[in-house]
Amino acid sequence: MSHEGIRIVSAEQAKREDMEHEELAADAATPKKVRVKKTEGTGVEIDWKDGHQSAWNFAWLRNACPCATCHEDREKTGRLPGVAKPKEKTLLTMYEAPVKPLEVTPVGKYALKFKWSDGHESGIYSWEYLRRVCRCDDCMTKQGL
Repeated sequence: MSHEGIRIVSAEQAKREDMEHEELAADAATPKKVRVKKTEGTGVEIDWKDGHQSAWNFAWLRNACPCATCHEDREKTGRLPGVAKPKEKTLLTMYEAPVKPLEVTPVGKYALKFKWSDGHESGIYSWEYLRRVCRCDDCMTKQGL
């Protein structure tokens, strides 16, 4: 008997993964209004058709990139979407300008794509993904965070 592909996860991780596979109602993953506040540098706000509202700052979105490379890196290190990689401890910490979007483009009628100031641009943020990683108090409670 082979045990390939078996992973041991915490109860919290199992709950999050169950929620990831839970079917969303069509209105829950369909935006009514999307505001990308690139000029202000603050983030993205979405009013969903089911009446829910979500908001994310750009730093959080960059650290929650859904591309395969970023997703795998987060899984290897046990980080949740939106959590930055730990910085190396050095004697003198160098200032790093916050990552910001240089371009934001719609992808069909289902997602947004960002070109980030750090050169990364392979993540496609689908409406479903964004709804699943909503940061409002209600959603954070449901996600067990």
